[in-house]
Amino acid sequence: MHKTLIVTNDFPPRPGGIQAFLHNMALRLDPERIVVYASTWKRSREGIEATAAFDAEQPFTVVRDRTTMLLPTPRVTARATALLKEHGCESVWFGAAAPLGLMGPALRRAGAKRLVATTHGHEAGWAQLPAARQLLRRIGEGTDTLTYLGEYTRSRIASALTPAAAARMTQLPPGVDEKTFHPDSGGVEVRERLGLSDRPVVVCVSRLVPRKGQDTLILAMPEILRRVPDAVLLIVGGGPYEQDLRKLAVRTGVSASVRFTGAVPWSELPAHYGAGDVFAMPCRTRRGGLDVEGLGIVYLEASATGLPVVAGDSGGAPDAVLDGETGWVVRGTAPEDTADRVSTLLLDPDLRARMGERGRQWVEEKWRWDLLAERLRELL
Repeated sequence: MHKTLIVTNDFPPRPGGIQAFLHNMALRLDPERIVVYASTWKRSREGIEATAAFDAEQPFTVVRDRTTMLLPTPRVTARATALLKEHGCESVWFGAAAPLGLMGPALRRAGAKRLVATTHGHEAGWAQLPAARQLLRRIGEGTDTLTYLGEYTRSRIASALTPAAAARMTQLPPGVDEKTFHPDSGGVEVRERLGLSDRPVVVCVSRLVPRKGQDTLILAMPEILRRVPDAVLLIVGGGPYEQDLRKLAVRTGVSASVRFTGAVPWSELPAHYGAGDVFAMPCRTRRGGLDVEGLGIVYLEASATGLPVVAGDSGGAPDAVLDGETGWVVRGTAPEDTADRVSTLLLDPDLRARMGERGRQWVEEKWRWDLLAERLRELL
């Protein structure tokens, strides 16, 4: 692998799925052969201190820009070019193709031999907007390959590219650490702590925003409770939608059967997955297709933990489920669909076990970080 400059806004300690994706990939590359150029997480004293502490722990070099959002401006492009030359990098990996991939031609002129840009869910939205679509086309022409998460994002992004750039696209989804997410991850202790030891638990682990579908789960609870009276919905995570969700639980009359944990440290997430009998996140597409699920790594983490999953039909979420084998895909706008699938799983322990075992097997076969990091090394 060439020595590589990673250019990204999405890097810890800033939280999020893309940030975890990039960090996990970086940790599996040769630390002597990568340099990370990233934005600053927060300008507050607390944010600066947390960022400095995180960077000091990394086995590779991390260079932070003073801004909290890298954009392909002349200043940022000049800084990236200087870092490329200073560290002798021959490859560049843009952590998110849009808009940072617009720097590709300048970095090529500065000596980069290989340019890889990763796309996520938002680039699929860009492909629907005329001006952004043109920028995405330029990014495709200025890089060697755009990576994609799954077929949904590939087809939409490819429609904005030239045929040559579309043909160069390569799949590179995030992976799962199967040694961290596993059936004995500590779920029993979490259930005991929350007083849920003897209750069937539907767990949802995600940021609390409308697209993720926690409201659909709450609306499904009356029917779930009719069929499984002692069921409980465990909503794990924080976010701006939390107060709306709490009010919805009260209005729906199910607040006694819905538990909110708030934000949970990453180190405790595997145990919270393990606290569930069924994982459900009926995500949905919003804003005319601009707010869409790129993949849904949470479904794969749940599968690695040995849980059957109920996924929404937004964007690339179905790519993270073998429908009928590791779980089911439902309409994210239909609480009745979610209620039926979740109740069926709660009432059938043998079916839960079969789907959970198949999900764990699938993660080990296809979604391990080491397999995906090797694919990235080849691209670079």
